[in-house]
Amino acid sequence: MNAHLPDIILEPLVRAALMEDLGQFGDVTTRAVVPAGTRYRARIVAREEGVVSGMQMARLAFKLVDPQLEISVLCEDGMTCNRGDVLMTIAGDAASILSGERVALNFAGRMAGIATMTAAFVSKAVGTQAKITCTRKTTPGLRVVEKQAVLHGGGSSHRFSLSDAILIKDNHIAAAGGIGPVLTAVRQNASHMVRVEIEVDRIDQLQEVLNVGGADVVLLDNMTTETLAEAVRLVGGRLVTEASGNMNLGRIAEVAATGVDFISVGALTHSSKVLDFGLDF
Repeated sequence: MNAHLPDIILEPLVRAALMEDLGQFGDVTTRAVVPAGTRYRARIVAREEGVVSGMQMARLAFKLVDPQLEISVLCEDGMTCNRGDVLMTIAGDAASILSGERVALNFAGRMAGIATMTAAFVSKAVGTQAKITCTRKTTPGLRVVEKQAVLHGGGSSHRFSLSDAILIKDNHIAAAGGIGPVLTAVRQNASHMVRVEIEVDRIDQLQEVLNVGGADVVLLDNMTTETLAEAVRLVGGRLVTEASGNMNLGRIAEVAATGVDFISVGALTHSSKVLDFGLDF
């Protein structure tokens, strides 16, 4: 997944948000109080520091409302901003600017919040081989842009959907009859083009995975730091290792130091704080 996506992929999401906000009758407030033909210059300003994301979405919001608006992005997605920095300027019809304002800010603030939290987690793993990755715990309908925001923050993307990789979790193992049967079934039924990850939460399960074979990645779920280190030693580079569960900011450095390859953090997309951006005329 690329950190910059073609507008054609993002446009349906922005268009749906505009339709939701404008409703059946458009911006009745602006239409009632702003004289037709009024022109203004506006700017999106950061009211706190962080990592910028969502500027592509914000630009699209204004352009879909009014293609004649003149827009300059001064702080691109993935760049850092300080309080007071001007991120974007918009010039043209005042009514158009006001009609696109909320959707533009909603996307920009939400995505920048994800990017900023991701950057904080990534900073804790500096000096190790561990990469911070997101999960499928995303807002329905917004996965592509939320995962894009993780990339803007320096993180990496886990599987995008159920269809692009096999991740065998505890319930799959239970339903299939155990680790041996589930890995045997994968070898018999899965395409050779699809990578296979399997979840374990105990060392004896990990040993069974190594004995049976058939997996490319092992997800080490809800393990203590000491157990994670033991698991990494046992794997010995034969599988890609991913740590998951209870991954808060205060714990990342010690988990990364165990030698795991990836640390997945659901909070990046389900618990990030919206960054405070505002639009000023």
